[in-house]
Amino acid sequence: MRTPPTTFRALLPALVLALPLAACSTESEMRADDPSDPGVAGAPSGDGSGMPTAVPAADGPVRTAGLVTVLDSGTGPQLCSAVAESYPPQCSGLPIEGWSWKDNPMHESASGTRWGSFALVGTFDGEAFTVTDATPAALYDPMAEPDEPSLTTPCEEPDGGWKVLDPSKTTPETMDATFVAASALPDYASAWMDQSINPASTSDDPAVQESEMNDPELTIINVVVTGDPAAAEAELRRTWGGMLCVSTAEVTEREMLAIQEDLSDLPGLQSSGSVETDVLDATVLFDDGSIQEWADATYGEGRVRISSLLVPAE
Repeated sequence: MRTPPTTFRALLPALVLALPLAACSTESEMRADDPSDPGVAGAPSGDGSGMPTAVPAADGPVRTAGLVTVLDSGTGPQLCSAVAESYPPQCSGLPIEGWSWKDNPMHESASGTRWGSFALVGTFDGEAFTVTDATPAALYDPMAEPDEPSLTTPCEEPDGGWKVLDPSKTTPETMDATFVAASALPDYASAWMDQSINPASTSDDPAVQESEMNDPELTIINVVVTGDPAAAEAELRRTWGGMLCVSTAEVTEREMLAIQEDLSDLPGLQSSGSVETDVLDATVLFDDGSIQEWADATYGEGRVRISSLLVPAE
């Protein structure tokens, strides 16, 4: 298992897959998830108990929560949170009004398509975004955005510190087998690796990180279940002799995946994935609070955490 040099915790992929607007989406798939589609955008509506049927409009200035792609393939500029991996790139997103490529020269062009990465400020009426200010990626300060949450080891450090119990069962092969065994547990919720105790995690040398960060003997495997953690640990010790933390959750992975599937029909959905046990993160085009209220009422408070691609401008 490989861990990127700048990230020292890795999740199993089951709950971190983006749904709509994935980079490899086909043109028809992206069109189906287009937030500008009349069936998606418009005034807030719904019966108060069912899923919202439209993206709400913003009642004041908004900005993008980070950089987005502005792309025009000849049909007008669009705001996209993800693009297809092609040259030139492709996307189907939110129409932009008031955009001028002449006023925003820091962009690329090829085969009749223009595109660039920008942080935008403007207004959103539920159907289109009207830009009032654009900052190109080269001039954008990413430090202004909060860091993404990361998973840590919730278990207390054992007496005598974290130690390998059986080196013969602390190998890349037994690590893979342990993650497979964990996912087969009937009450399985989540699993990840915590490599923060590895000295290479503090190295600024990518070569050191690449060669030393994957040491199984310096990795804590974290597994979360909804049932008895002692029983789960006993099962996992059949394959894993390294450092292990088994903790508990309220909801299984199967239940979280069912919620994720439900959210695939949420108007303006950009992506959904899990960053914390028992919490599913979902990003929508814009939420005035009504979508979060619906999610809390439907799945329980805090089970689904809604964030927006467009947020109020300060």
